[in-house]
Amino acid sequence: MILTCGLSPAWQHILVADGLSPGEVNRASEVYWCASGKVLNAAIAIAHLGGKGRVVSVLGGARGADVQREFEGWEVETSWVDCAAPTRVCTTMIDSSTGFATELVENAGALSAAELACFRQACAEGAGEADLILVMGSIPPGVPPDIFAEILAATPARAVLDIRGPELLHAVSAGAFLVKPNRQELEWTLGRELADEAAVLEGMRELNDRGAEWVVVSQGAGPVLVTSAGDRARVFPPRVEAVNSIGCGDCMAGAIALALDEGREPLAAISYGIAAAADNLATVLMGRLDRRRVEELAAEVKTETIPIG
Repeated sequence: MILTCGLSPAWQHILVADGLSPGEVNRASEVYWCASGKVLNAAIAIAHLGGKGRVVSVLGGARGADVQREFEGWEVETSWVDCAAPTRVCTTMIDSSTGFATELVENAGALSAAELACFRQACAEGAGEADLILVMGSIPPGVPPDIFAEILAATPARAVLDIRGPELLHAVSAGAFLVKPNRQELEWTLGRELADEAAVLEGMRELNDRGAEWVVVSQGAGPVLVTSAGDRARVFPPRVEAVNSIGCGDCMAGAIALALDEGREPLAAISYGIAAAADNLATVLMGRLDRRRVEELAAEVKTETIPIG
């Protein structure tokens, strides 16, 4: 069983228009509402791929109730922590003529000490049954950056992390099997620009040295870079027609966690995650994946070894 936990869920508003003109009235041809945010996207992806999991997060207000209702239709266990701050709303605007997606992101609201204690307790209870723990997303203001390190320290399960900044550094030091920032998040975490592939690989090696067994860095449409104690590789995603790029990294993390939980070797799990990201890219709604399609796309993923030294 996979425990997916995070503190920044969202209720997503998606508008699709044939061309977007800044500063003018833009009329949408399609409108969608759905549960989202990194933690929910990953949990949704795992559920749609047939995985067994539990999601732990914080929800508040009318939009939090909307999230709960949507999850009732899926085979995924839930542990929702009620909070006073309303669940944030994020808006995605998709230009169907170009395939470009623009996202307007609302920050997650602050949590009280009591709410955070309930989140910790829910994670601890879920971790007791978990074979793997997946940690996703940013933290609200006032939450200590070692929150996820505390959670990892309390469970022997392997951990996959899709977080950034100080919370990533704390959690890596607490022990992580695999971490998956994108290139921009890796730069932000290390506090410096990574101008070329060699610099990115050096930064990834720093996370290996801090305790991460595997480091996976996505670069949009470019090759995904992978490092471990004995491996360095470029992994090339399959080509698909882009519809909505939002949530691709979240689906990648969720699918990697599922593949590891099913017993696949790390590089095979990473390829599967990249295929899931490609399937997500070709759909409007985030995380609503097709397992058969993901398996087909995984067969198209190509891996190239990068020599060490």
